[in-house]
Amino acid sequence: MLNLERLRTLDAVARHGSITGAAEELHVTASAVSQQLAKLERETGQRLLAKQGRGVRLTDAGRLLAAHAARILSQVALARSDLEAQRGRAIGELLLGAFPTAARGLLPAALTRLRDEHPRLSVSLEEMRPEEGVRRVDRGDLDVAVVLDWNNRPVALPSGLSKAAILDDPVDVAVPDGHPLAGRRDVDLEDFAADEWVSWPKGEFCHEWLLGTLRAQGIEPRISHMADEHHTQLALVAAGFGVVVSPRLGRGPVAEGVRMVPVRHTMCRRVFAVWRTEAGARPSVRAAVAALCEAGRTVDGAAAPADDDTDVTAVR
Repeated sequence: MLNLERLRTLDAVARHGSITGAAEELHVTASAVSQQLAKLERETGQRLLAKQGRGVRLTDAGRLLAAHAARILSQVALARSDLEAQRGRAIGELLLGAFPTAARGLLPAALTRLRDEHPRLSVSLEEMRPEEGVRRVDRGDLDVAVVLDWNNRPVALPSGLSKAAILDDPVDVAVPDGHPLAGRRDVDLEDFAADEWVSWPKGEFCHEWLLGTLRAQGIEPRISHMADEHHTQLALVAAGFGVVVSPRLGRGPVAEGVRMVPVRHTMCRRVFAVWRTEAGARPSVRAAVAALCEAGRTVDGAAAPADDDTDVTAVR
């Protein structure tokens, strides 16, 4: 009989195209991946991998078995969902992922609600970037992810995923106390055409959003510094090294020397939960989405989603 965990390992190698990539996804060593595949080859009596340069490739038999493995793993996930739905209670284990400011500003309340209302449900939170959360939900090793896009730059999710709107997160522009616009009641982004900007790192969705948004206003932004953490960004602003777009979710106390000025034309990050559609019947997934949506309604400074496309069947 084929071992399910070894099939999972083969599936990961097939999707990543490397043993190293599979090991990172499965949180094991490359040696452990190689051992699992060697055992699978002995089980099947077929050679599944062949060396290719410094890496590996799947043989014809490997590709055939990997295709079956993907279908088997999908069916196992569906069986788990059906069994849990039949049981009708949110119990067992659930893995949540969330981007950093959501993990700080949203998840404590959601986790508290889940703990109080579903004491037999064991929930684990892992902080990650939104794009990683979507990938991991899509490939089935994360149950629910809290991710984001922007109201002027929506993200298309892979087919097979469902989503529920949690909140709209308004943004301000953070400026040094001595900035000429620090005393304004509100601003437009084009008011900062001559300023230097602090941004997220290159390649991140929010960095690309900032560039695209400013360029749409005819501004070629001067990015002077890049930092991943909001607190680091605000420290740079306080020191006079630029201005930054600052979402409100999870922001915490504003650093001394920084003034927050609201954007005149409401601009916001849209925060939502995603899960595999086939897992939507699981009581634990439904409970998690409901807790996240309820927590979103209590976040200071947040707004109700303007485009609420929540899948109501998932949060009843």
